[in-house]
Amino acid sequence: MTIPKQFFVPAVIEKRKPLSLNARRAGWTGCNISLGGIPEAGKIFIVENGIEADCAEVRSAWQKTLFLRQSFSNLEAKGWLLDVMRVVEKIGKQTFALSEVYAFEEELRMLHPGNSHIKDKIRQQLQVLRDNDYLDFTSRGSYRLKQINSAKPT
Repeated sequence: MTIPKQFFVPAVIEKRKPLSLNARRAGWTGCNISLGGIPEAGKIFIVENGIEADCAEVRSAWQKTLFLRQSFSNLEAKGWLLDVMRVVEKIGKQTFALSEVYAFEEELRMLHPGNSHIKDKIRQQLQVLRDNDYLDFTSRGSYRLKQINSAKPT
């Protein structure tokens, strides 16, 4: 599996305890990457269950989220977008309603305590995802997720 660099935001990096004073590199602090914080669209499988993915599908999956790298230098803005992408994935349906995304309002409020306009921000992020061909707006309050990570073997 590979994860494009556009999915690495501070929220997915977990700081580890510094090495003890007796260690050769005393005080050195490492980190872990929390894969749970990365949307499925950011997990591009090259080989899964011993089956090699098609090169064209891997490249296509990589290209479909490249807009995150090119458009969002602000880590907070990118973090919001990745959080909304994860919420859409948690809904677990190809077609979903805005109200289903709003059901995650409290979770998003906890992730972004400085924002008091969560529903507005959700709508904004859904528009960004629509504009970048990640999902389709089908009717008022209704969206359809496009097939993003097609690099997984079937």
